[in-house]
Amino acid sequence: MGKQRKFRQLAAGFLFLIQGVFLASCDKNQNFNLLSVQEDKRLGLQVSQEIASKPAEFPLLDESQYPAAYQKIREITDKLLNSGKLAYRNEFVWQVKIIRDDNTKNAFCTPGGYIYVYTGLIKYLDTEDQLAGVMGHEIAHADLRHTSRQLTKSYGYQFLINAILGENAGAIAQIALGLKTLQNSREFEREADDKSVELLSVTSYACNGTAGFFEKMIAEGNNPSVPQWLSTHPNPDNRVEAINKKADALQCTKTPLSPNTYAAFKAMLP
Repeated sequence: MGKQRKFRQLAAGFLFLIQGVFLASCDKNQNFNLLSVQEDKRLGLQVSQEIASKPAEFPLLDESQYPAAYQKIREITDKLLNSGKLAYRNEFVWQVKIIRDDNTKNAFCTPGGYIYVYTGLIKYLDTEDQLAGVMGHEIAHADLRHTSRQLTKSYGYQFLINAILGENAGAIAQIALGLKTLQNSREFEREADDKSVELLSVTSYACNGTAGFFEKMIAEGNNPSVPQWLSTHPNPDNRVEAINKKADALQCTKTPLSPNTYAAFKAMLP
């Protein structure tokens, strides 16, 4: 019986790998990805479940206690998702969660569209436009499938497939922790910056909102509490220039919303 079960597991794994090879191809963004869209979604779901199960490492803000904060961050998210600029708007989950950690000024998005924003980032920024810009940047990484492509480069295709199949104990936990500090290539960062401007360009936000985040870091001497990969890869001065150049090319507004609305959002947080 044990041998039959092992054979069935091996056969299922083999078929899964063969399916992945056939499905892996140029995606909607004309980028080649070894992982299929379905594998992106499976991996993202498993990572989100891992995050939910580890409150010590990922202290998620309780929505039942802070419904107004979640309503607000979903309003911001929906404006970006409904911009008409996302290739995988309908395929990916696009769920947003707030992580209660005032010492971490970060956000990230898993493959498949599970978005995580730290309270430290929300409280650090000055306007809703800046937060929308950073969130747009992270959403862009998932939609352009940078995240799964970078994870494949960092861990290897077989490692990710084994993780998805549940054949590598602890792999999903390792991936979840790694997403907090995943360092994308310069090309991926530039693409996500550009995409963020595009997402914001059809909203009421200043479409160069991400530039405001980097300008704040620069004014503070590249705040050391901001993740190093985000503040130096590529140089924030160059990123500000490139983001503003993209905004000018799209001829979208660079006038931010009133900071009063963002102050009200901050007040909703613990």
